[in-house]
Amino acid sequence: MAQLFFRYGAMNSGKTIEILKVAHNYEEQGKNVIIMTSGLDNRDGYGYVSSRIGLKRKAIPVVSETNIKDLVEQSSIEPACILVDEAQFLEKHHVLELTQIVDELNIPVMTFGLKNDFMNELFEGSKYLLLYADKIEEMKTICWFCNKKAIMNLRMHDSKPVYSGEQIMIGGNESYYPVCRKHYFNPPINNLEKDEGEING
Repeated sequence: MAQLFFRYGAMNSGKTIEILKVAHNYEEQGKNVIIMTSGLDNRDGYGYVSSRIGLKRKAIPVVSETNIKDLVEQSSIEPACILVDEAQFLEKHHVLELTQIVDELNIPVMTFGLKNDFMNELFEGSKYLLLYADKIEEMKTICWFCNKKAIMNLRMHDSKPVYSGEQIMIGGNESYYPVCRKHYFNPPINNLEKDEGEING
């Protein structure tokens, strides 16, 4: 039976690499996949999944008006699996459409994304995936400042932590850091300033 999967992790936990790996495994066996990503994240071009190690692949952008179930039913290929990157940016209706793809079309769906934002509030997509997914799995990475597991995402601006503001601000290593709970509340700013100097220098 097909299932809805939600794999979540902090920044730098390898979510996009995992999507590309899963897609490769299916296609190596001659099976089609449909890859989707949020239309909000256009850092590497509109409608692309792109990992930090340089791997990149075209994907279908999902915006507020997108009906994902209709899109899959109207596709010219018969997908063996649906893969969704940046799933935290999905809206409730998107998640419900993914459940319909699983339950009515019997196509497995694997979603990947952040669980919580920089204020430690759930993203809309993550909230409903946590409610509706058949299987939930954490993808682990380590804190930017120590060797503990990173469970939060720290937003930085001008070398200072930011704990309020707009939920969605697209950015990478220059804006967000995977951190443990201790360093979320007490980031060692001096170490961060040094790191930024090395990156920018």
